[in-house]
Amino acid sequence: MTIDRDRLRTALRKLGNDRIYSMLGDAIDLLPPSKLAKLAGRYFDAKSLDAGPENDTTLLAQVKTFEKASLASSYYESFAVNSKNYREMSGGTRAWIAECQRLLERCVTAARKGDPAETREAIETIFGLLRHVDECLDDIVFFADEAGSWQVGVDWGRVLPAWFVCLSATTDPEEYARRAIEVVGEFAEYNRDKYLAVAGRKATPAQRKALATTSTHSRGREEGKR
Repeated sequence: MTIDRDRLRTALRKLGNDRIYSMLGDAIDLLPPSKLAKLAGRYFDAKSLDAGPENDTTLLAQVKTFEKASLASSYYESFAVNSKNYREMSGGTRAWIAECQRLLERCVTAARKGDPAETREAIETIFGLLRHVDECLDDIVFFADEAGSWQVGVDWGRVLPAWFVCLSATTDPEEYARRAIEVVGEFAEYNRDKYLAVAGRKATPAQRKALATTSTHSRGREEGKR
């Protein structure tokens, strides 16, 4: 399929800023080095962006760099909230969400062909950042209204199965069951049964058995508290 460039430009004007950030991030990954350098050179000092021979571009390294910048409030950008702009997002918040989604998408790809331990660590590092956002400490991103990681728009239907694959390859049955139930409860409780079923399909037979047993006990404890 050939994309009509004028139609694409028109469609871009109708996109929200957050979607444009995400699309730009995808474009950066897709462009070959020579074309990326040419494009960047039109808007920035290209020399200041030089990767250098020692640059570590592995997925885990990128995620750790993102974590460090996030915890240092590099993306944090607030604004005066009023009744007209309370649904808006600052540029820093949009940039953080776009980068978070981009890295998670890379993790999904890596889960199919990368090192499961490294990919799991990368995914769980981002999980840690999402938990931090849920604490509403106003130091990673700024949400004018109803703060929480749900605003990031993570595609759990893609991320959780990828994480289950890596978790299965790096844990024993008991830990697999415990971690799967914990994370689903944290981020996707509304679809608990659906995602635990996915976790079962990604597990080894022993892990699947442990998951079924632990899930039943967990549900029983929850019902006992009601």
